[in-house]
Amino acid sequence: MKIGIIGATGNVGQVVTREALNRGHEVSAIVRNAEKAKNLLGDDVTIVEKDAMALTRDDLTDYDVVVDAFASTKPYLHVDLAARLVSFFRDDDQTRLAFIIGASILHNETGETLLADTLKQYAGEPWLDGMIQQDHEYDFIQWVDNVDWTVITPSTEFADGPKTAYKLGGDQVITSAAGKAEVSFANFAAALIDEIETPKHTRQQFAVVDA
Repeated sequence: MKIGIIGATGNVGQVVTREALNRGHEVSAIVRNAEKAKNLLGDDVTIVEKDAMALTRDDLTDYDVVVDAFASTKPYLHVDLAARLVSFFRDDDQTRLAFIIGASILHNETGETLLADTLKQYAGEPWLDGMIQQDHEYDFIQWVDNVDWTVITPSTEFADGPKTAYKLGGDQVITSAAGKAEVSFANFAAALIDEIETPKHTRQQFAVVDA
């Protein structure tokens, strides 16, 4: 399978890239800095040096799956990139889009999103901008009914650690057998590539936690 990963040098993007390579997929790292990507990812991955916001449909049309692991110091670009990718693949049944969106969109036991709960305590703090924009990104994606998309979310913390086992949930915060709401980068990557290989969440969001 041909997989293009936007943001492949980020913390999550690197692990997803390696997981896909280890399973024998043909992987392209779509990055702003080719030298950095080569140093981090080695020679087994094809490196495409291009700013995410300059990508065209022709750049992406040959991939079976495009993974959006994009990160930016300008949070509004999350929405802009999602809209750009969706515009490329309207009514296209050949390419699937996989969006990685943070846990702020998940709901807690009271039914509120984690973003809404956090805003009560920290409204106006600039570090919330990324969470707010990813919430907007998810709102937009949910309206899209003629693109093959999936949204994958960690529940709720990322942690370093080996690939072990994971379990899936929906839009609620979920916890491991140990009662922790965290997932290792390796387990998250495994869940994403499992979804790519065997799609079960077409035009749906799902969450991942360590088992």
